[in-house]
Amino acid sequence: MENKQILHIVDGSTRARAAQAHIGFDMGHHCEVYADVGELLATSPESGLVLARDDEGHGAVTVVLRSLAARGIWLPVVGTSEDPRPGRVVAAIKAGALDYLRLPFEVSRLSEAIARIAQEAEAYGAARRKMIEARSRIASLSPREREVLDWLAEGRSNKMIARELEISPRTVEIHRANMMNKLGAHHAAEAVRLRIEAHLDSTQISAA
Repeated sequence: MENKQILHIVDGSTRARAAQAHIGFDMGHHCEVYADVGELLATSPESGLVLARDDEGHGAVTVVLRSLAARGIWLPVVGTSEDPRPGRVVAAIKAGALDYLRLPFEVSRLSEAIARIAQEAEAYGAARRKMIEARSRIASLSPREREVLDWLAEGRSNKMIARELEISPRTVEIHRANMMNKLGAHHAAEAVRLRIEAHLDSTQISAA
């Protein structure tokens, strides 16, 4: 059996919380239960794995991920649902969830996820911190500056970006300089690296 873990179970259903905790205890893990993310944050957890319900009326894993990040808590998060819908699963993974499990738990599936995530926890925390920090910097950009960053990441030169945006190369230079300054980037490669660390595709950047 994998090493004992602390499972933080966030679920708006009392019955579901109890059922998940019962399985966790039977597997040899320590379980803490919370009705919502507010209760979880009140305890300021420093270790363990968060199992966050993602069903309407019982919780949303994306809210849990955003709330933990805002508090600088970098615990790995797994989404849970009685009816895992593809759209919600994709949204959860894009937001930073490391896995997504169907309720009620299949013990072997839960065991595999816990064992794998325990090995990845440290790297996960570092990656999440980088992603949130990069997204925070990119959020400070104006819409035009984001477009310049987007095209820069595609390998476009200032002249090519100017044609794409139908503005002058000199204007591109100004937007690029402002973008680099806001990102704290000293060269183009550093700005592109931040965009990659933010895990944003072009659609997300334009809509951010």
